[in-house]
Amino acid sequence: MSNVLAINQQPGSALALTEGELIEVLQSSLYPGASIPSIKMVIGYCKAAGLDPMKKPVHIVPMWDSKAGQMRDVVMPGVGLYRTDAARTGNFAGQSEPEFGPMVTEKLGGVEVTYPEWAKVVVKKSMAGGFIAEFTAIEYWIENYAVKGGKEKSVAPNSMWMKRPRGQIAKCAAAQALRLAFPEGGAQPTAEEMEGKSINDFQGTTIDADTGEVTNGKGAEKKPALPTQGDEEFAKNMVIWTKVIKSGKKDVDGVLATVATVATLTEAQIQAIKNIPAELAKAAAAKAAGPTFAQIADAIAKANDEDALDVAASLITESAIPDEQQRKELLAKYDARRAELNAE
Repeated sequence: MSNVLAINQQPGSALALTEGELIEVLQSSLYPGASIPSIKMVIGYCKAAGLDPMKKPVHIVPMWDSKAGQMRDVVMPGVGLYRTDAARTGNFAGQSEPEFGPMVTEKLGGVEVTYPEWAKVVVKKSMAGGFIAEFTAIEYWIENYAVKGGKEKSVAPNSMWMKRPRGQIAKCAAAQALRLAFPEGGAQPTAEEMEGKSINDFQGTTIDADTGEVTNGKGAEKKPALPTQGDEEFAKNMVIWTKVIKSGKKDVDGVLATVATVATLTEAQIQAIKNIPAELAKAAAAKAAGPTFAQIADAIAKANDEDALDVAASLITESAIPDEQQRKELLAKYDARRAELNAE
C-alpha cells in the first residue's frame, strides 16, 4: 500500500503529502486538539468521498455514547459540503438570506437565553427549460439547539449556540433546504444538526425523503425525564404563558411544545394551559358585557360628589342591567344618594 495520500484530486493538482505529514498538518491547523485516530477517520472519509481534507469538508463532532459511558468523536459533513456538492451539479441557482422568526427569551437549564423562534432558508435549483424551483426549509431553534450536557446533564445551550443563536439555526435550515433540493447529495445529518446530541439518541437516524428533516428510527434511546414544575413556579409561568397566548405570539400548542423541552407537566397543568384561550374569552366577554348590578350599586354608594354620582347613574342601561326591577332599585339608590349629598 502506498504511504502517499493525494489531498486534492482535482485535475491538474500535484500537491501530495504522506499520511503522517497530512495528520500533522490537520492536527495543528484545521483540527487542533483532535486525536490521531479521529484525524485518520477524517482522512478515510475524504478518501472514500474524493474530498480534499485541507478544505475541511467534514467536522469532528464529540458525541456522548451513553452505552459506553463516554464521549467519542464522530465524523460528519458540514453544511458547506452540501452547498459545494450542490454547486458541482451545475444546477445550484443560489440560496436566500436566512429569515428569522420573533426573538424569544426564556430560561433553559437555569440560564436566560434569547433566540429566534425559527429560521427559514430557500435554496434555488435550475430545472429543465430554465425554470427555477425553490425549496424552502423552516427550522425551529428550540428543536435543534445543542445542549451543554456534561455530568450535570444541563439542558442549557452550549457556548456556540449561546453566542450565535441566529447563525447556528440558519445552518440547520440551510442543510434541510439543500437536502430537499439535491437529495442525490446524501442524507447524512450535518455536524451543525448533531452537535450536542447523544449518539444513542439518534440510533437509526434517517432523513425523511419528503420533508428533508432529520428523523429518529427505531431503537432510539429515550432522553432522561425533565424536571417537574411545582405549584408556585407553575402559577408564575401561567401568567407569562397567558400573556404570550393573548398577544398572539404563540398558540396553546406552541406554548406546550416549548415547555415540553424544559419541563415535565402533569395532566392537570397541561389542561390548565389548554384552558387559557377559554379563560381569556370569558374575561373578554365579561368586559364587553359591562358592569354588574353590584358594581353599579357600589359605585353609587361610594360617589363623593354629584359628578361621580352621575357617572355611576350613566351605567344603568338596559344592556348592562336587563332586569327592569334591578334598574328601578339602582335608580332609587341614585336618588337616595343624591339626597344625601345635597344634605351634606
